[in-house]
Amino acid sequence: MFGQNKDSNVKKETKSKEDRFKEVAGRRVKNILNQMRLLRNCANKGNYSYNEEQVSKIFKAIDEEWRNVRSEFNKNKGKNKSGGFSL
Repeated sequence: MFGQNKDSNVKKETKSKEDRFKEVAGRRVKNILNQMRLLRNCANKGNYSYNEEQVSKIFKAIDEEWRNVRSEFNKNKGKNKSGGFSL
């Protein structure tokens, strides 16, 4: 195809799932940590005004999403692949 580098397509195909995971997850974690640092700046009462209810809503949303993410990673942990039944 025009405009595509064949070498980059080959590299994508030869990367293992683990390599792709490390690359994507690493980049996403760095982005999350950066966004958390930016959110931390909002705690500066010299620049912003907020109340405890607002702060509570922020952390409730973050905690809920964190539980969802953790749940996805732990979904199959310790589960028997045969549907929970074995002889």
